[in-house]
Amino acid sequence: MTFVLYHHPACPFCRKVRLVLAEKNIPFESVIVEPWKRPAELRAINPACEVPVLETPERHLICGHRTICEYINEISTSLYGNYPEVRAETRRLCEWFDDKFYAEVTVYLAGEKIMRRLCRDGSPNSENIRAGKTNILTHLNYVEWLLKRRNRLAGETFSMADITAAAHFSVLDYINEIPWDKEKDGVPLYEETKKWYMRIKSHPSFEPLLADRFTGIMPAPHYADLDF
Repeated sequence: MTFVLYHHPACPFCRKVRLVLAEKNIPFESVIVEPWKRPAELRAINPACEVPVLETPERHLICGHRTICEYINEISTSLYGNYPEVRAETRRLCEWFDDKFYAEVTVYLAGEKIMRRLCRDGSPNSENIRAGKTNILTHLNYVEWLLKRRNRLAGETFSMADITAAAHFSVLDYINEIPWDKEKDGVPLYEETKKWYMRIKSHPSFEPLLADRFTGIMPAPHYADLDF
């Protein structure tokens, strides 16, 4: 028996786990579930009725993206760095994107433009969308600042911080909500961030995410392009 991942493609936390499994070359069976419908299959394996859930070959159930990523880190080589300071910075940035970025950007944009449609929960809230469009600029400015000083988000090597940020970016990029070409006085504002994201998109682990499609929602024209 192999690993089984219960997930939904529109969830950035599920995308993060998919990337980690692929980066570690851990084969897994993909089971897509719709947690908002509270299916009996999901309630049986996670009383919280949330995804992702990872079932191990020994049939142990691991619930929650943070717990799953820590588990994978323990059974394989580390994606958090080789030194305590690097590991601390990596975890800080993972929390930044999974907590702060998610609450201020992902929920407002992907929540309104993707999840509302998938859940059939009425029309998107225009105020939330405007807030997300404003908030993302602050976060992009911070990412750009980091990448002008580092090769990768948490330091010089690829880490869980890059995976976490890219998972959120990929959902927003699907709906064309990352202003990659924004300029000020003719100067691109997010050039280093764009280069960083293109490098991560070129990882083989990213290919399944670029093939994702959501019913009734077409991806941005550049979504699957490695060089945009």
